[in-house]
Amino acid sequence: MVLKVEHELHHRRRGRNLGLGLVLVGFVAIVFGLTVVKVLGLGDIRVIEGADHVASPTQEIIAAERAAAEAAGAGEDGE
Repeated sequence: MVLKVEHELHHRRRGRNLGLGLVLVGFVAIVFGLTVVKVLGLGDIRVIEGADHVASPTQEIIAAERAAAEAAGAGEDGE
């Protein structure tokens, strides 16, 4: 006598669950792929950091470089 017999309903339910699981994994893979493509296509990260309302160290370095370049340019024009 078999103690554990699976009914046909359980086989169908397992198949549907497996199918739904594969669909969900596929959806996650698509979202991940789109995210990777979007992040790689951003280009220069400094442009994106400029949209933030908080000054970042990168922005401070760029501002210092611009100020130094303007000071050097003004010094050359004044002589």
